[in-house]
Amino acid sequence: MRVSFVILAVLGLAACTPRVPESGAGVGFQDYGSYLNERTANPAPAQGTATATPQTGFTPGGAAAAIDRATGAGATTTYTPPPAASTTTGATRPRGNAPAGIAETTAEMAHNNPGVSDEQDFQAVSARETIASDKARIERNRAQYQVDQPGSVPQRQNDSGPNIVQFALSTSHPPGTQMYTRSGLRMTSASAACAKYGSPDLAQEAFLAAGGPEKDRKGLDPDGDGYACTWDPRPFRTALQ
Repeated sequence: MRVSFVILAVLGLAACTPRVPESGAGVGFQDYGSYLNERTANPAPAQGTATATPQTGFTPGGAAAAIDRATGAGATTTYTPPPAASTTTGATRPRGNAPAGIAETTAEMAHNNPGVSDEQDFQAVSARETIASDKARIERNRAQYQVDQPGSVPQRQNDSGPNIVQFALSTSHPPGTQMYTRSGLRMTSASAACAKYGSPDLAQEAFLAAGGPEKDRKGLDPDGDGYACTWDPRPFRTALQ
């Protein structure tokens, strides 16, 4: 019984041992010459060269290629030359240094558009103007000059009131210099009396109409200088000089 078990074990090991090809026969071929002919006709791919057999599943090379495609790494940038400058002629062509779409004022444009001036176009102006024509134009302008001479001051009609301009020119003392006697007894203050008038000129006219500058019946000239409230005759004197 023991001998039978040993024989069975030896037969099992023999069955698991790979078969060694016979000498003179190639790997997977009937003979070595056929193996060489097949290898020459179908050479093995070089190391690192991808085979045409599609691969499925995850591979390190496929993952790296996908990352490159997603990030644009390794992509070749194609240079696209700019479009050639337009050589279109006519109304759309920019004039001089004007940007595209903006026409520069020229004599041609002024001729086609009477409302556009070409005075800023040096070529257009120099073509029709000379030193002699400029001189003649200046002389024409001078001949058209008209100087208005000052006339007499108009007189106010139906007005017999005091003339503050005439009064100002008849005085010479500055404001604040007492020239007339004033009483210390007053019913109202000068500021309240002056507030009744819209301007110092109106206050001065009322002051003169009420007996000023000698009398101050309205309480407009408490310091006795002959000038009511803040009225000042000096601007009138300066205008006469």
